Amino acid sequence: LSPRLGDEIGYWKAKRAATDTMAETRPLVTVYGADGAATGASVPLPGVFAAPIRPDVVRSVHTNIAKNARQAYAVMMKAGHQTSAESWGTGRAVSRIPRVQGGGTQRSGQGAFGNMCRSGRMFAPTKVWRKWHRKVNLNERRYAVASAIAASACPPLVMARGHRIDEVPELPLVVDSSVDSLAKTKDAVKLLAALGAQADTDKCADSKKLRAGKGKMRNRRYVGRKGPLLVHAGAEQLPRAMRNLPGVDLCHVDRLNLLLLAPGGHCGRFVVWTSDAFAKLDAIYGTAGSAALKKDYVLPRACMENADLARLINSDEIQSVVRAAEEDTQRPKAPKKNPLKNLEAMLALNPYQQVVRDNEMKAQKTKKPKYAKQDKARRAASTAFYNAARLEGEVTL
Repeated sequence: LSPRLGDEIGYWKAKRAATDTMAETRPLVTVYGADGAATGASVPLPGVFAAPIRPDVVRSVHTNIAKNARQAYAVMMKAGHQTSAESWGTGRAVSRIPRVQGGGTQRSGQGAFGNMCRSGRMFAPTKVWRKWHRKVNLNERRYAVASAIAASACPPLVMARGHRIDEVPELPLVVDSSVDSLAKTKDAVKLLAALGAQADTDKCADSKKLRAGKGKMRNRRYVGRKGPLLVHAGAEQLPRAMRNLPGVDLCHVDRLNLLLLAPGGHCGRFVVWTSDAFAKLDAIYGTAGSAALKKDYVLPRACMENADLARLINSDEIQSVVRAAEEDTQRPKAPKKNPLKNLEAMLALNPYQQVVRDNEMKAQKTKKPKYAKQDKARRAASTAFYNAARLEGEVTL
């Protein structure tokens, strides 16, 4: 890429920012009244809804912070050891497990203490000093909450989570702050029906079932689905109206909780905002700069704000400064030669091989023979003497 690419992109960003209008960069959200009709007012979309949606961060943070409400439990320290038992040792054709002492009862002689014995202790008895709670980094928690808020404005994610929002007019859904004065549950039911959330609340009411397992005996007898979450900015009467509706939760905008925004670690909760709470989100989380109510906090930004990579590369701004692609002029490669058999291939790998080869040839020429050269005349005389002696009888075979 050209070294001028960074300057070029910066120029076009500045040029576009100068021509952008408020409606282009900050979409407007309609405010609805208690009767479900649009009031005519609209508020800009807070910057937190542009945060990157990270299901992995939401799931990880939810898993850890959900452990912080657990209470310690353990078996009694003496359980399984409240008897006098001792092993019989070897030589009696029985196992060496400790056995109850005494006689006159069927309990005497029975195995004790071990986790495989009747009335014995459990394996690895639980202790109250187990690590029950988990510390999660503050910035990581804020990242997860911002992702969960952004996911609540994405209809596919909200529907994928199981919420019935077919009749909801808009996401994010903002209602006028006059609903803060509702104090009766029947008025809250009318409000949810007017906003198109009736199907979601009915789903929660119909899903009430007995819990499977021993939780039935531990003050959590019933289970049910989650419905809409209503976020307010300090309503006093509204919690009284909503608290008896199954599946409906309330939360103060200053205390947004990931356990409510993403139950089970699944982002995409159906959230209903009051206009006061919705307007306060910019002060809590900020927009492009630091937040007013959080010290040194800046909203996370996605690695790619425009995920259409092909459109980015093929844009006129980038193509005008990109070097043209070079043609591949590489010749076809010849078959590979064995350097141990081919001198040229060896010299291409190791040019010093020629010096080694010349030294070997020179040494071979100056090498002395292993045996002295024999005289032919002397060998002929020796053969003649041998033959004459054999004829005279002095040589026997």
